[in-house]
Amino acid sequence: MQHDADDVRRAIIENASGKRKLMPSLKASASSLLLQPHRFMASKPFILIFLVYGSTYLSANALDTFKSTTDGKAAHTTTSGLMKFAATSTTNLGLSLYKDTQFTKMFGTVSARPMPPITYGLFTLRDCLAVYASFNLPPLIAPNLPLSDAAQKYISRASTAQFIAPAAMQLFSTPVHLMGLDLYNRSGELGTRFSDRLRKVWIDYPKSTIARMCRIVPAFGFGGVINNSMRLKLMTRLE
Repeated sequence: MQHDADDVRRAIIENASGKRKLMPSLKASASSLLLQPHRFMASKPFILIFLVYGSTYLSANALDTFKSTTDGKAAHTTTSGLMKFAATSTTNLGLSLYKDTQFTKMFGTVSARPMPPITYGLFTLRDCLAVYASFNLPPLIAPNLPLSDAAQKYISRASTAQFIAPAAMQLFSTPVHLMGLDLYNRSGELGTRFSDRLRKVWIDYPKSTIARMCRIVPAFGFGGVINNSMRLKLMTRLE
């Protein structure tokens, strides 16, 4: 019992420390972006993130163009089937795993070391959930969204689904992400029980989920809406 209480106190202290570090980090990043945008965009973290999302959208658009051509459909037609999931997830997974390996080594709480296979597996599951929620799920749920005709004058069901699906999926993928990180950060600690890891995940879950939602909405929410809109306009011109 005393061991459990000590673990809880340590996790609470780590969580509070993380919150104190979050705001200075956000302020420093915002300041760098506004005052030195060229250095911000030339930094390794920015390049890695741009590579992941840019390549994922490129694979989705290329697959849509390929399918519309081979199926004899209009050039602006999009798909949401297994082939699109395979194309986008393969691209996203490969690049995301590389990004996460670099990020974990750059920002991890322990000295850099090889990432354990179980962490790779959990990160793979996390990214599969993100890709499915961003490219396959929106077209499936959009027709069933209860939007009135008045509301659709301002935002379509497709755009609404593009915002909701990736953000909502973070409720399920964040614990997977946190467990992967904990297994990396504490892989060398003997006697770390699974219940201890679950407790750490539970304590970090609220702030991490909000942070990941804030990250995913610009990337696959706004990004998805803008990508779909631009592709529609450009491919319609080609037609």
